[in-house]
Amino acid sequence: MDKSITLERITNLMEESMFGISDEGICIACGEDAYGIEPDAERYECEGCGEKKVFGAESLLYMVM
Repeated sequence: MDKSITLERITNLMEESMFGISDEGICIACGEDAYGIEPDAERYECEGCGEKKVFGAESLLYMVM
């Protein structure tokens, strides 16, 4: 899977969150998906790399806009 943090990837997460399909975020350090993340989450710890750089989809959208 491509770990690039794109606007398309972020909007897909937002749509899934809106419809209750998923509650994922993305680590901006390593690009891994993180689970159990609120859309407005900021600086959660990544289970993959240990960095506190996991953001929810809504927070990521504000960062890229």
